[in-house]
Amino acid sequence: MKTLQQVLNLKTHQGIISIAPNRPVFDALVILAEYKIGALAVIKDGELVGIFSERDYAREIILKGRSSKTTEVAEVMTQKVITGKPDDLVESAMNTMLEKRFRHLPVVDHGKMLGMLSIGDILKETISYQQELIKQLESYIHS
Repeated sequence: MKTLQQVLNLKTHQGIISIAPNRPVFDALVILAEYKIGALAVIKDGELVGIFSERDYAREIILKGRSSKTTEVAEVMTQKVITGKPDDLVESAMNTMLEKRFRHLPVVDHGKMLGMLSIGDILKETISYQQELIKQLESYIHS
């Protein structure tokens, strides 16, 4: 099974898509729509300080009747961020994400964010791994 770094290396967009915590939520929504993603890293002075996701928007802006143009990202972002390390295995990350019920995993190495993986990235890699394993087992059985 691949490591998180190997999966990051396969992503078509290699950069970190982020926003500053003092920006309006509206700006975060524009970025989410532009890149067709579900979450942004919130970076302050080069350090990951949170994640802003569509869930944060739905729960903290829409349901509470707040304005996305006047509310800052820092007010509604998820602050307690669980991160993965580049050498963590995909299976371990998937188990953590499913157990803790979150959809976006920043990959961090020595305090530096390397990228973000979604549950879709993790599931795609898991399915690919299992399909390859099935092919190998079928080949073994037929030989």
